[in-house]
Amino acid sequence: MGFRDAERRFFVVAIGASLLWAAAVRASDDASVVYDGTSGAGAGKHIVYIASDHEYRGEETLPALARIMAKRYGFTCTVLFGLDPKDGTILPGSSDIRGLEVLEHADLLVIFMRFINLPDEEMQHFVDYVDRGGPIIGLRTSTHAFQIPKDRKFYRYDFRYPGEDFLMGFGRQVLGETWVSHYGENHRQSSILAIEQANKEHPVLRGVKDMHTQAGGYTADPLPPSTTLARGIILNGMTKDSPVDTSKELMPVVWVREYMSRSSAKARIFTTTQGASEDMVNDGFRRLLVNAHLWCLGMEEQIHLDNPVDFVGPYHPSGFAFSKFRRGVKPSDLAGWDSPIMDPAAPLDAEKKRE
Repeated sequence: MGFRDAERRFFVVAIGASLLWAAAVRASDDASVVYDGTSGAGAGKHIVYIASDHEYRGEETLPALARIMAKRYGFTCTVLFGLDPKDGTILPGSSDIRGLEVLEHADLLVIFMRFINLPDEEMQHFVDYVDRGGPIIGLRTSTHAFQIPKDRKFYRYDFRYPGEDFLMGFGRQVLGETWVSHYGENHRQSSILAIEQANKEHPVLRGVKDMHTQAGGYTADPLPPSTTLARGIILNGMTKDSPVDTSKELMPVVWVREYMSRSSAKARIFTTTQGASEDMVNDGFRRLLVNAHLWCLGMEEQIHLDNPVDFVGPYHPSGFAFSKFRRGVKPSDLAGWDSPIMDPAAPLDAEKKRE
């Protein structure tokens, strides 16, 4: 085969792969929302977000992040949600998450999940991404993202998996920690995220300051080797000037690590035990998450002190709770740059009883 023939073959294959990628992204539009970036450092890269947790309103946090990364930085961002199988509306904590095949072409995965139990064929997409060494950002309850019965194919991903081959499952082995316990009382104790001075020069912390989050902490001791970037100071109150709870030591709340995948590729991992919808209103915390995206993608040279982190479109975070969330919202209701996240007119009713 001559050089020109080989060159033509390369471009045909490349174009075909691009078309397949686009088709995969668009195929899940009924169950997802896609924000298409046009220009910026992230142009040509694809970030997939999965939002399905029961309490902390990940279905609000992740679309807001996706819009920022698409509009401000040029990434293509696909957000998948846990859905109500009856009507296709967003149902936080649901294991009906459609469109996971897009992970085959993802450059970064961002998750906000809790106790998810996917069908084996859907879980396979997630496992394949982890096994190929794709970078991951895990927020809050993602330390206990999966609750999988013992007789299932991917039981090893369960947050309490006892086997030494993957002890404590995906949370501990990949993100660095599983669920242990709360460390701070929700709605009574907020947190200041204090930068770990020994690691203050880490790129993820560039320009980050004044982090105050509304969620209390989690007990955490990240699996070595992990690098702690911030610890949580638990406050007796919900404002940043509330008195410190001196009975509590400072737990790691933000860390990074590398995960050696089954393919022997090293994946950059960023984990925080914060990330509730109300945490996002803090500029410092939002900058931390934007920086984490760029670092996980190996783009730390693009982390600048003045990078934009402002919201794109209206952001109306709900008060996080198990019992209430914005009902009747479909992924398509969050499309475009100007639709509200979430619509304050959507009913904030008690969660449906799960059957």
